[in-house]
Amino acid sequence: MRERNALEQSIGAYRSLESELEDSLTLLELGEAEEDQGSITEAEAQIATLAARAEKQQLESLLSGEADSNDCYIEINAGAGGTEAQDWAEMLLRMYTRWADAHDYKLEWLEESPGEEAGIKSSSLKVIGHNAYGWLKTESGVHRLVRISPFDSQARRHTSFASVWVYPVVDDSIEVEINDRDLRVDTYRASGAGGQHVNRTDSAVRITHLPTNIVVQCQNDRSQHKNRATAMAMLKARLYEHELQKREAEAQAEAEAKSDIGWGHQIRSYVLQPYQMVKDLRTGVEKGNAQGVLDGDIDGFLEASLAHRIAGGKESLQAEESETA
Repeated sequence: MRERNALEQSIGAYRSLESELEDSLTLLELGEAEEDQGSITEAEAQIATLAARAEKQQLESLLSGEADSNDCYIEINAGAGGTEAQDWAEMLLRMYTRWADAHDYKLEWLEESPGEEAGIKSSSLKVIGHNAYGWLKTESGVHRLVRISPFDSQARRHTSFASVWVYPVVDDSIEVEINDRDLRVDTYRASGAGGQHVNRTDSAVRITHLPTNIVVQCQNDRSQHKNRATAMAMLKARLYEHELQKREAEAQAEAEAKSDIGWGHQIRSYVLQPYQMVKDLRTGVEKGNAQGVLDGDIDGFLEASLAHRIAGGKESLQAEESETA
């Protein structure tokens, strides 16, 4: 049913574009025949809007990866730098929640560790909606902020880092084998929002997958059993995404781009002082309205990075075909 609904939505969007284009062309022809400049201008504006919609629809049609249509998890972790980095991590969390709200995605809070003075040390969210993973998958990496620190009494400029990790939610139709002997399960008291019970019960769960050193944690429920079940689902998703990355690297011969992302692998820089500029270091896309980006206006970056990844895959495929020939 989910696949059927997705297909119906895509076909409906295409038919809507087709119908509106026919109406706009008819209006344009009438305007030219009657030399009505107002109608001509209106029709041209409509066609320009339709062209932008068609381009975005074309990009969305390319979200054909195994898990692109799935919901996704977002994990954000502050880098070294204490309060400054923790505040930056919270700014990124706000940016993604604003983006999700603007696109009618639902959000489910899974875990959050507050900073000592401000911001967050880490946070995990579940983004629920069609193509959530497809749109956000290229956000994984290190994000760099340059600004005059509000926490520095001498008003010096600081550089902060935070990492973002995006991976797909997997359903029961996808089998991921996990051996209990490969797991280390820790329980602890939850922190942050959640009511008085967080101070009395060890309900939060952290699971470490020893062979890959992947760590997931959940504290959004009062029940330790429910948090463990959610954490296991997150681990299953992380392991599946880990396997997807390996397969993509082999298929596209882009090992350096698909390898595990660590500190120093910056994908985007956000500069607030001495000037305002957000630049994606993979695609070269720049925006001067840094505040708008931090308020969730990241569609331009998502579209460019998605197109860049797809183009890279096509180039690798063409190179393989040439070698075979």
